[in-house]
Order: sequence, then structure tokens, then C-alpha cells
Amino acid sequence: MQKAIFVLAFAAIVPAAVLRITGVHGTPPVDALVFGAAILGAAFILSWAAEVAQMDISQAAAVAILALICVLPEYAVDLFFAWRAADDPQYAHYAAANMTGANRLLVGLGWPAVFLIFALRFRKKVLHLERSHRTEVLFLGLATAWSFLLPFKKSLSLIDTLVFVTLFGLYAWRVAKTESAEPELVGPSRLIGVLPTRLRRTIVVIMFLISATMILASAERFAEALVQSGKHLGIDEFLLVQWLAPLASEAPEFIVALVWAFRGQVSAGLGALVSSKVNQWTLLIGTLPVAYSINLGTPGALPLDERQQHELFLTASQSLFAVAVLLNLRMSWYGALLLFGLFASQLFVEHIRLQVSVVYLVLAAIVFVRDWGHIRRGPRSPG
Repeated sequence: MQKAIFVLAFAAIVPAAVLRITGVHGTPPVDALVFGAAILGAAFILSWAAEVAQMDISQAAAVAILALICVLPEYAVDLFFAWRAADDPQYAHYAAANMTGANRLLVGLGWPAVFLIFALRFRKKVLHLERSHRTEVLFLGLATAWSFLLPFKKSLSLIDTLVFVTLFGLYAWRVAKTESAEPELVGPSRLIGVLPTRLRRTIVVIMFLISATMILASAERFAEALVQSGKHLGIDEFLLVQWLAPLASEAPEFIVALVWAFRGQVSAGLGALVSSKVNQWTLLIGTLPVAYSINLGTPGALPLDERQQHELFLTASQSLFAVAVLLNLRMSWYGALLLFGLFASQLFVEHIRLQVSVVYLVLAAIVFVRDWGHIRRGPRSPG
């Protein structure tokens, strides 16, 4: 059974690889199905590789590497939009839409989904993160603090690049220093984990490369197929780029995190999504001005119009509340419910986004005040 699942995951990426190599384009629904299946297959391969990688590096570092590879599709799509914005200002609109949508999906949908699986499977009302994930929460908080400046600056500049990329570098350095622990491998990952060390490491590297390559090769075609299919519904293109494209590119992260949570690795599952949020809220947003400036031929700042400013303010406000929820390395059922409820409300009623931003900020302030004593003493232990 384990071997069959392993083979099935690799088989799922073959049709997409053939279409990419031959340059053949199908109808939008067919492309969405083929490249969506490839992303799913690659996500499972990625999750198995990340589990086995914990035998040689720390869980925090493995989760960080996993999160970085998983957000590569988002990088590819968003950097393309930023690059094109130098020629057509309309693409700056799409770059902000894609980036803010991806970030809000992670926190508003991904985090609560992990908690839901945890609560249903283990009948518990509080999810505890390992202490190693304090690093993610810290750097997410620092990046969020700087991000509040962006709506008022009305642009993304190379100064922002310096700040965000520096934060990402420090974050990567911190997680690389944490100690490793022997993981409990199940399913297809166990087949790889029992192999001799050199062979195991070689296979893990190959799996990382294959999955990352297929995610990069499939995400843009999948997102484009979804957008083309959705245009027939008469939906605002900004909203299509903001939600449909990130759904395609975020699929690997969600699948990996949910699979880990279902197997009992709840801290690693939620930690992977928190790490992905850190990556997107530092390296992704920080590299957009670089792509824009390179195509522009001179140092420049990616402009943000009023709608984009509101989107960034809402995303920053959600991030601040998310940091508050996890400051004590715990997520309760009502914290998860608020994250999902507020996300869903602004998703379906666009004109209340500024009001929702204020609610996020008020709730964040309440949680900071409530938990300040616990924060000073350090996070609670599980139980």
C-alpha cells in the first residue's frame, strides 16, 4: 500500500511534465485538472522528503526549508507580475492582489484548518506549538511591524527589500542552529527512512528537486487555467488573481500541513504554515521591488494605489492578530474560529475590509494585554 501511494504521487506529475516539455496547451479546465494533479502529487512527495530530512537536520530547519520550497509557486507568479509592472502599471495591481491574498489565505484558512483536524482527531481545545517555533513568531512579528508602514508610504521600495530580506536571512540563520531530533516516520516516508544513510540522503535531495521543479512548472499554468475559466463568470480580475491563483500555489503548503496534522505531527503542521507566512511576509514581499527595478532598468519603487493600500493594511492587521494568537505558543478553539470568521467575512463582503482591519487590531490589543504576564514568564507547557 505504501509503495502504491508513493508510485501514484509520482504518476500524478507525469502528464503535467509532458505538457510542459512539449509546450502543448489544453482547454482551461483540462489544464487546471492536469496541473492541479501535478501540484498535489508534488506536495505529497515534498511532505515525505521533509519528514525524512528531519533525521539529518532539526525539525525547525526542515520545516523552514519545506515552507520555502512550497512558496516557490507564489514567488514565481508574484515576481512575474512585479516584473511586468515596469511595462504595464496594471500588473502592479495584480502583484499586490496575489501577495495579499496568499498571505491571508495562509492565516485565515490554513491555520484554522490545521486546528480543526487537530480538534476532531484528538478531541482537544488547545493546540500547543513546540518551543522551537518561537523563532517564527518573533520574526513574523518584526516583519508585521514594518509592513504597517507600506500603506502610508504608498509604495514598495528597495529600502523595504533591505529590511525584509535581512529579516528573512536572520530567521533562516536562527532556525538552522536549532538541535535535531529523530522523527517518527510513517507511510511512504518510512520506506525511505530505513535506507542506508547515503542512499537515503540522495533520494531525499532528488525528491526535493523533483517536487520543487514540478511545483514551479505547474503553478502558473494551473493559476492561469483557473483565471481563464473564472472570467466567464464575470468576476473582478483583481479578485481572481487575489484568490484563485494563490489557491493553486498554496495547495502544497496546505496539503503538507494537513497531512502532518492528521498523522499527529500537529506542531510541525501548523509550524510549516507559520514558517510559510514568515517566508511570504519577508522574502516574497521584499523581492517584488527587485523584480520591478530590474525590468525598469533603474532603482524604483513598486507603486501602491488606494485599493492596494487597503489590502496591505488589512493583511498587516491580520498578521498582527495572528502573532498575538501564537505569542504564547498556543492556539485555542476561539482563536482559530476568530481567524477563520474574520477572514471569511472580508472575503465575501469586500467593502467592510477597513472595518475588519480595525477589529483585528482591537482583538490583537486585547490578547496582548491578556497574555502579557504569560509572555514575560515564557510560553506554557502542554497540558
